[in-house]
Amino acid sequence: METKIGKIDWLFLFLCLLLGILAEESFFRGQIGISYIVFIIAFYAVFYWRYHRYPFSHQRFGSLVLCCIWLLSVSYFLNNNMLFYALNIIVIPGLVIFHLVLVTSPKSFQWSQPAFVTYLFSRLLDALKYNAVFAAYLGKGMKRGVDDDKLLVWKKVLIGVVISIPVLAVVLRLLMTADSQFERMVGGFPNWFRVVDAESFIRFFIILISTAAFFCLMQVLFQKQIKVMKQEANLQQLPKLDAIISITVLILINIVYVLFTLVQFKYFFSGTLQGDLTYAEYARKGFFELLFVTMINLSITIVVVTFGDRGKNGIKRLTQLMLTILVISSAVMLSSAFLRLSLYEDAYGFTFTRVLVHSFMIFLVVIFIYTLVKIWVEKLSLFHFYFITSLIYYTAITVVDLDKIVVKENMNRFEQTGKIDVHYLNSLSPTGVLGLIDLYEKDKTVPDLQTILLERQKEANIESLPWQSYNVKREQAADKLKKLQIQ
Repeated sequence: METKIGKIDWLFLFLCLLLGILAEESFFRGQIGISYIVFIIAFYAVFYWRYHRYPFSHQRFGSLVLCCIWLLSVSYFLNNNMLFYALNIIVIPGLVIFHLVLVTSPKSFQWSQPAFVTYLFSRLLDALKYNAVFAAYLGKGMKRGVDDDKLLVWKKVLIGVVISIPVLAVVLRLLMTADSQFERMVGGFPNWFRVVDAESFIRFFIILISTAAFFCLMQVLFQKQIKVMKQEANLQQLPKLDAIISITVLILINIVYVLFTLVQFKYFFSGTLQGDLTYAEYARKGFFELLFVTMINLSITIVVVTFGDRGKNGIKRLTQLMLTILVISSAVMLSSAFLRLSLYEDAYGFTFTRVLVHSFMIFLVVIFIYTLVKIWVEKLSLFHFYFITSLIYYTAITVVDLDKIVVKENMNRFEQTGKIDVHYLNSLSPTGVLGLIDLYEKDKTVPDLQTILLERQKEANIESLPWQSYNVKREQAADKLKKLQIQ
């Protein structure tokens, strides 16, 4: 890989160094908050400065991905859900890399094809190679103009210093033990080097790695591609599933599902308990099994639609009919699971997990509707729709703040039944604390509520976080706690 570094590249390297410093300040100085969106703004400012004349491709889809990146970054500032906090540490960098490779890829290259995955990893591999090439280039630059004999002398001096360090450590230790006056004189030496302690070294290493990653990846993507990967219709070359076998499997599965639905229809959708079951037993009975079977059905449908041999018109129509029955049966099971979970929430309250599962089932409904259309309209792309829908769904549930929905529904349930789990609300993000404050203002007699708020108030009074950790919900909760008059 040939490396030519001009003035603009050195300036870009300096900007990447500033980005590396900002990355270390943003992500390694405490809990992440507003610092994420600050870094993303700076990162894309440098990126678009470097690529201001670059002919971007896939701009419409790239804009959607970029919008999702910004919204997910803002969620660190707006919300404080620990699940999404942890997931987005991986998701956002992955989306950023995907976005950079996407908009710099050839215009004729379709991102929804398997070949794009290979292309993406090849660009990352090129960035690693560029690191080694650039390091070698810097090494040659440092040697330039230096006499080889002098360079050899300095190398030997450095080797001598490295060999002397362990010997000096042992000798100094022995001499300090032998003479107290010498110990007092030498004992102050380590204080001179506190500026290069272990923590500073680690932070410097993080900055160095971040700078190299930003610079090399964007330099590689900026370079014109000499070799463009060929994109082939690989799906047509893969072996097809036999139409007769597929229809046989679908018919047998559909017979079971139709019988199951007919026999259990009243049990699915009636609002009464069956036999001696409790609400928990009734709601939980078969819930995860139904959800799991629904996912299996979706997988079967995708495999048959993607790899199945539709055959001639009669066989083709029969396959489409069987797939349609399978999707409808799956929808019935999904509805049953949804109603069971709703019944359980009415009886025992709302939690983050239950609301998240509810949202996931709504997402599955959208997926099933599109899959049903795909069964009859073959030219549609499943992966294209699935990826975009999944990206929008994940971004939406991250930004919406599901904890707020949990608190709201539990407050509504408290007003109707007088039941509420204050310990669970306390375990949520600061949104749960805000809910407890509202609850205290409405009813101060709720058991354990006053004790929890007093503990939270003490934490708010002594808590001091750096600017990187600034979060809207946390600040709102802290301000309300400080002003709250607890009797």
